[in-house]
Order: sequence, then C-alpha cells, then structure tokens
Amino acid sequence: MTDGFVIPAGGGDRTGNGNILKVGAKHGAFASAFEVSVFPGFDVGAHLHAEAEEFFFILDGELDLLAFEPRVRTEGDWVKWESKNGDPVVRGGPGSFMYVPSGCPHAFANPGTTPARMLFCVAPAGHEHYFEDLAATLGSRGFSALEEVRARHGIEQITPMGMHHRSR
Repeated sequence: MTDGFVIPAGGGDRTGNGNILKVGAKHGAFASAFEVSVFPGFDVGAHLHAEAEEFFFILDGELDLLAFEPRVRTEGDWVKWESKNGDPVVRGGPGSFMYVPSGCPHAFANPGTTPARMLFCVAPAGHEHYFEDLAATLGSRGFSALEEVRARHGIEQITPMGMHHRSR
C-alpha cells in the first residue's frame, strides 16, 4: 500500500504560471489539483478540452463561470452567452463549484477588483505539463503562440484569453 500525504496551507510546487500544484502525474494517474489565483480582469476565454474533465471550487473572491454549449457561439464576450435552455453565465463566490465534462465549452473570468482564488482539478493527471509548456512558450514567444500550445494539449480556444474590464 502507498501512503498519501498532507500539504500545509500555501504548500505545493509552483508551476511556471504561478499556480500551486497540490497533486499531479508524479503522484498518480487520476487527476491534477492546483490552487489558482485569478487576477482582476483576467479572462481565460471560452475553450474546451477534447479529453479532460475539470472541477473548479471558488475559495475567495468572485468569478464569472461558463459551463455549457451556448445557443450561438459568438466571438468575443462569452459572458453574455446563454445556454440552449436560456440559462445565463453565473457569477460565483466562495463555495461555488463548477464541473466541466470533456467537450463542453467553459470559461472563467475575474470581474472584480481583487484576486480570486480557486481549487482547480483536472482529470486525468498531467495538466501541470500544459502549464509548464504554456509558461515556456509564451515566455519566449508571447500570446501569439497560445493557440499552438493549447492545440498540443487538446484544447480548442473559442474566444480570446486576456485581460478585460467586465461589466454585466
């Protein structure tokens, strides 16, 4: 039998983009888990994963959250998208949870003036390798290489990633 482990608050391995890896591929095949800070104005952009499933749990702050195929995929601002049932994007605070199955468009953005923190889990394990590739490639080539990096990791970008001022 293999033992587990306990990581104290703030502990873990920092990834190239500042996320804190709590558990990853070196520990097992099930999932990777990260503590993530989302800075004011940051928008990950609507995207989907060909194979991965993701879980998000907000610890502090607020995030706009999308986890559905919209009636119409418009370019630009996914925050105004509606689901086929007419459901809007949700603004979630501490304790809010989002599950994203593979192939489902999803996004998050920080509309506030203070950082938000979340626990981010992705299955299967290994998403830390995407973060490493992202940091290395964007560090040398900038955001123009984002689509290329995401494609290497089975991620289809639908709307742009970046820094945006949001109002609903």
